[in-house]
Amino acid sequence: MAELITQSVFYEIALLLVIAAALGLLGHVLRQPLIVSFIIVGIAVGPAGLDIVHSSEHIDLLSQLGIALLLFLVGIKLDVKLIRSLGLVSLATGLGQVAFTSIIGFFIALALGFDPITSIYIAVALTFSSTIIIVKLLSDKREIDSLHGRIALGFLIVQDLVVVLAMIVLSAIGIGGAEDSGVSDLLMVLVAGIAMVAAVILFIRYIANPLTTILARSPELLISFGIALAAMFAALGDIFGLGKELGGLLAGVALASTPYREAISARLAPLRDFLLLFFFIGLGSRLDLSLLGENIPAAAVFSLFVLIGNPLIVVIIMGVMGYRRRTGFLAGLTVAQISEFSLIFMAMGLAIGHVSNEALGLVTLVGLITIAASTYMITYSHRLYPLVEPLLSPFERRNINHAETENGGEDASKHHDVILFGLGRYGGAIAQRLLNRGVSTLGVDFNPSAVRLWRERGLDAIYGDLTDQEFLTHLPLNRVRWIISTTSDHETGVTHEDTRIPMISTLRKHGYEGKIAVTSQRGAALERLKEAGADLILFPFQDAADQAVELLTGDAPEPQRIETPEDSDDQKLIEETKGI
Repeated sequence: MAELITQSVFYEIALLLVIAAALGLLGHVLRQPLIVSFIIVGIAVGPAGLDIVHSSEHIDLLSQLGIALLLFLVGIKLDVKLIRSLGLVSLATGLGQVAFTSIIGFFIALALGFDPITSIYIAVALTFSSTIIIVKLLSDKREIDSLHGRIALGFLIVQDLVVVLAMIVLSAIGIGGAEDSGVSDLLMVLVAGIAMVAAVILFIRYIANPLTTILARSPELLISFGIALAAMFAALGDIFGLGKELGGLLAGVALASTPYREAISARLAPLRDFLLLFFFIGLGSRLDLSLLGENIPAAAVFSLFVLIGNPLIVVIIMGVMGYRRRTGFLAGLTVAQISEFSLIFMAMGLAIGHVSNEALGLVTLVGLITIAASTYMITYSHRLYPLVEPLLSPFERRNINHAETENGGEDASKHHDVILFGLGRYGGAIAQRLLNRGVSTLGVDFNPSAVRLWRERGLDAIYGDLTDQEFLTHLPLNRVRWIISTTSDHETGVTHEDTRIPMISTLRKHGYEGKIAVTSQRGAALERLKEAGADLILFPFQDAADQAVELLTGDAPEPQRIETPEDSDDQKLIEETKGI
């Protein structure tokens, strides 16, 4: 069998894919990101394991394409308008965390006996957090549009900008450090870099929008063009001495201002993940397990620093800016790990000759520990917060930032008949119909944009989260007849983390005697919610189906159609993405 595998690259790649799929499935069951599984695959198939990897050239080629595509997708997110829209809190938190982690990490590395150059590399590698993992986890928890989710995405963009600068600096150091380089070579590279940036600016100004509009008529052609552009710029960057990474990044920036960037990014993400598999396989196969064992004490120190220090500095900065400790804690957990960029950064340093395999192995081990641990920390953040809440009280100001509440001039003592959690499509439709019938309604949502949107339409709306027990206890519950939650069921792993049950318990515990209605997508939750104290369970799909049947059979009058803000937003989105 071993001889058969060594005779064909195809057989080798096929076996690697099978092993990756099997370990990826195991990682999925354990709620771990694929990055962890892929690195373990590399170690398992390397010389220290099954010793399957022999086609290093082919795997390196695929891994280089994956890195170029990864940087392309980073660049495509760096729209100038998006950068300008970064809030002060995202900018301050992102820069503050990067500065704190890099400076303290540098001194920790020196104290552990690493030389200054290696310490700089390790410290910078510890500053990067994985945007891919964070977006996936927040999306799974339906918290991507929450206040802490938006702040986290903001400072992750700041981190991506730091990644870009670090890559540029590293490429320049690599050029300057080459043995046969001279002033003329450096000037040539500088001129080539300026020429590529100028080409990108001209492309954005005159070609990008009209060209992508034509290409978007065929989605396959648009995606092929994106891949071709990434590969071409990566090749040019390599030819001119700028590096494939910087070339791929510039290719992404060239398309960042087009209306089709999200479509390109979404369709290329699976290909990026597939190609990065080979980067992690190649990385893992080169790791010396004996060196990993020697690095365990240092990896433990750095892992604790990332898992505790990074979230703590975010909590402190956001507390100084007036945000509540709960918001700071939930946002801070998103930086409690290092990213795939950390490993790519160290691999670049290894190629230049600045760091050793030992340093690369150390950062890889830190990545495995922090990614695995932070995944559970973010997944179970709402259960973890009550345990650490007393320790975070020194970092919360008494005067909460206006942006934290989005309540504006809302009078908390104002009488409302109904308090409604969730101002999305379903909740917004209920709120609009209650208002049309003269029922005084207070809307609550954890998406600040939704709160602003509904306040503009005349609805009393405040920012809030039904998982925040402290917030629930301060609601104006006097004379409220109904509290309605339109948030859907939420499952985490093999356990059911139904956020409505703690909400019901908290409301009843603090003396609310009115009625509670909750939305459910599954009939299995009916008894559990009833036992918790819910008076009415709404099943949107079943209720809509019942009404549709009544309309079709003529047993009910045709309902009045009311446009909600989400309808208008969806129509704008349809117009912008027409043709994809």
